Amino acid sequence: MTKIAYQLYCSRNFPPLGDTLRMLSKTGYQYVEGYGGLYEDVDGLRAGLDANGLEMPSGHFGLDMIEDDPAKAINVAKALGISKVFVPHLAAALRPNDAAGWTAFGRRLAEAGKPIRDAGLAFGWHNHDFEFEAVEDGTLPLALIMDASTDLALELDLGWTQRAGQDPVQWINNYAGRISAVHVKDIAPTGECEDEDGWADVGHGVMDWGAIDAALKAANVDHYVIEHDNPSDDARFAARSIAAVNAF
Repeated sequence: MTKIAYQLYCSRNFPPLGDTLRMLSKTGYQYVEGYGGLYEDVDGLRAGLDANGLEMPSGHFGLDMIEDDPAKAINVAKALGISKVFVPHLAAALRPNDAAGWTAFGRRLAEAGKPIRDAGLAFGWHNHDFEFEAVEDGTLPLALIMDASTDLALELDLGWTQRAGQDPVQWINNYAGRISAVHVKDIAPTGECEDEDGWADVGHGVMDWGAIDAALKAANVDHYVIEHDNPSDDARFAARSIAAVNAF
C-alpha cells in the first residue's frame, strides 16, 4: 500500500507545529516527512506525532550532521521512527563544476551514509534543479551522483525535475529499483501562482500525473511525499493535494 506523506517544510511559515500536525491528521494524513529544523526538539516532535496518530517514515538531514555526528542522526531517526534518511541540498558555493567533482561528491555521500546504512536505515539523495545543469561533457550531475555508488538511494523530486526541463518519467525509469520515495509537487501554468513561486497544489498544475503515477507503480515506488515549497495557505494545499493523490 502506498504511503502518502506530507513534507512538514511546507508549513514552516504557519506555526505552531502542533496546529499543523492536528490539521494534517484531520485532513486524512497518516504520514509526514521531517527536516532538520524540527530535530532540535525530538521529544516534543515525537509527542506531537503520537498525539495526532502520525508516523514519520522519512526525514531530511543535513550532510554536516551525517558526516560530523552520524550517531546523532541515527538516534534522531530511530527516536522518530524514521527508516529513510535523505540529504536534501548542497549550498551553491560548495557545488562542483565538473564531472569529476560530482562523481567525487557522490562517493563522498555514499561514504558518509555508511553508518546510516549499517544501522539498518535507507540512505540517499534528494534532488532540486541544480543537479540537472549539465557539466562540460553534457552529463547531468544527478546521474553522476547516483552512478558514483549503487549504495545510494534516491528521493526523486518530480516537480524540480520537470522545472529543470527534464522528463520525470524518464528519470523514474532510469533509477527504478533505487527510488525509495518521491516528492509529489506540481507546477502552475505560466503566469499563475506567482505569489507561490509558481508552484501549484498537486493535481492543479501542469504535471502529467497519469503518466508519472503509472511509471512510479511500474517501478514499485510506494512512498509519495506531497510538497509545495511556498504555499500561501498550507491547509488548502494539504487538503487539495491529498485528494488529488488519492484520486491517482
